[in-house]
Amino acid sequence: MLIEEKIICKSGKKDAPFFAWPWENFGNYKYLLYGPLIAKGLYSMSGKGNKEDIWCLHILVLFALRGLVHQLWSTYNNSLYINRTRRLNQQGIDFNQIDAEWHWDNFLILQAIVASFSYLSFPSLSNLPIWDIKGIVSCLILHILISEPLYYWLHRLLHSKHLFPRYHWLHHSSKVLHPFTAGHASFLEHLLGCIIIGIPTLGTGLLGYGSVSMMYSYVLGFDFLRCIGHANVEVIPHHLFEAIPLLKYIIYTPTYHNLHHVDMRTNFCLFMPLYDILWKTINANSWDIHKQNSTNTNDRVPDFVFLAHVVDVMSAMHAPFVFRSFSSIPFGIKPFLFPMWPYTFLVMLIMWAKSRTFLFSFYNLRGRLHETWVVPRFGFQYFLPFAAEGINNHIEDAILTADKIGVKVISLAALNKNEGLNGGGTLFVNKHPNLKVRVVHGNTLTAAVILHEIPEDVDEVFLTGATSKLGRAIALYLARRRVKVLMLTQSTERFINIQKEAPVDCQNFLVQVTKYQAAKHCKTWIIGKWMTPREQSWAPSGTHFNQFVVPPIIPFRRDCTYGKLAAMRLPEDVEGLGSCEYTMERGVVHACHAGGVVHLLEGWEHNEVGAIDVDQIDVVWKAALKHGLMPL
Repeated sequence: MLIEEKIICKSGKKDAPFFAWPWENFGNYKYLLYGPLIAKGLYSMSGKGNKEDIWCLHILVLFALRGLVHQLWSTYNNSLYINRTRRLNQQGIDFNQIDAEWHWDNFLILQAIVASFSYLSFPSLSNLPIWDIKGIVSCLILHILISEPLYYWLHRLLHSKHLFPRYHWLHHSSKVLHPFTAGHASFLEHLLGCIIIGIPTLGTGLLGYGSVSMMYSYVLGFDFLRCIGHANVEVIPHHLFEAIPLLKYIIYTPTYHNLHHVDMRTNFCLFMPLYDILWKTINANSWDIHKQNSTNTNDRVPDFVFLAHVVDVMSAMHAPFVFRSFSSIPFGIKPFLFPMWPYTFLVMLIMWAKSRTFLFSFYNLRGRLHETWVVPRFGFQYFLPFAAEGINNHIEDAILTADKIGVKVISLAALNKNEGLNGGGTLFVNKHPNLKVRVVHGNTLTAAVILHEIPEDVDEVFLTGATSKLGRAIALYLARRRVKVLMLTQSTERFINIQKEAPVDCQNFLVQVTKYQAAKHCKTWIIGKWMTPREQSWAPSGTHFNQFVVPPIIPFRRDCTYGKLAAMRLPEDVEGLGSCEYTMERGVVHACHAGGVVHLLEGWEHNEVGAIDVDQIDVVWKAALKHGLMPL
């Protein structure tokens, strides 16, 4: 039966009666279903309506708090820098699971509707006192004696050969548990859930012991425990059960419910393992595995680390531990971000004052663990002269930590390899010549990506940031291809030094220019330095802007086209990838990230810091294609 159920989870059908949600096609317009409640509640508050209709606002507040409970648990679950050593399933949550669970909160809308009908059917519920101790006791008794066993048998029924392939397979299709997985189920299952949660709350109210505090505490406590069970992190210490053995029968753990998703013949209870023990369906290893998980301090060493930094305050919210769904799509400014800007700004100040490099995300590729670590600094801080030493200390600490734990390759992202900051990583390699970890800036592949985006028939390009590491490599490579390169730089000395590196018969293809006007007839611009709208205005109509500047330039010209930052798509066999890098599409990473991946897959033993070896550009490009990384 276990193997059968797993097969069904991969190929389940959605055509059973009451499987689909009535508002499934509404998208985010489903939240309009709260409209009547909002209108009725506000009308009652205005003094014109019936004051007894205040229950509408109670429902809205309660369900907003329920959403907050799930969101806070999601934040904790995805905060790898806090809980990575106590994770139950070491796999990552991929885009497919995030999409499947996107509307996890459908059940909140359903239960808000059911609660509204309950209040309309039983008017006495609208005049509940704030507190009644008898109601708390009655609610717990009804939960323990009715809701718990009823849920247990309904759950077992849903695992029957008739109902599992029609309904319950959807819940078990999530490979890695997450607090949002608790809401990922069919419409019918959540209708049954309304009965489970309604018996203690409505029952207590009809007995005459209901109270507002009972309603809030039970419903929020119910959600809290559901989130605990579906967390992928063990949060309950085993020594608690050793100190109070009775708790084993009263409360389950993340490990306990996780085992149900591994072995679907066991651990059916709602919250109380007592009923699994009573009806002999408890997994015999539950407590041994819980002890192992709650005391586990082992942390798998990553093979590859991409050392990134925060770009700006807005993009700081594009993180799995902030909004999981939002971080799974390319970053863009959204209205809901603005109210959170002050809070995020405060977090930035705290990070500036006291924070360390932290684990942000991870994925697996061909049996190797790839992690992204983030230096707690924002883009603008890299241009503050007094902040340079502190930033380099963070980067150096990350490199030394990676070296100590056995990381094979660490790739420096964007401004972490800034030439003026640390010479593209040269500072650290020279300071620590015995490093075992390979330090890589990834710029060789970045240059390769940019160069392969330029059509073969182009005979002239305009290059800004021309004397930077990337600019130099691009200019020399194009000169070898007999492409005229207009290099924008005010430094004749730096230009001449680069020109001398080109073969003698190619040096004439490198031309120094000092003004943007010099490129007013050139339609291929390669941007390595921020540009204002006025500077962009010198480009002729039809110009294509290739770019390697962070952040990318703002596309002001409608008569021109703008390329994205150099990037590559990861191989198709990547596993557990569920967040997007800044403005990148799903499954796409910045070229400097991809360069580090290639370095690892090739097993190269050299560091890639400082100046780019132009002769290696084609070598790295071919290696990337060989391993399945693809250009966009």
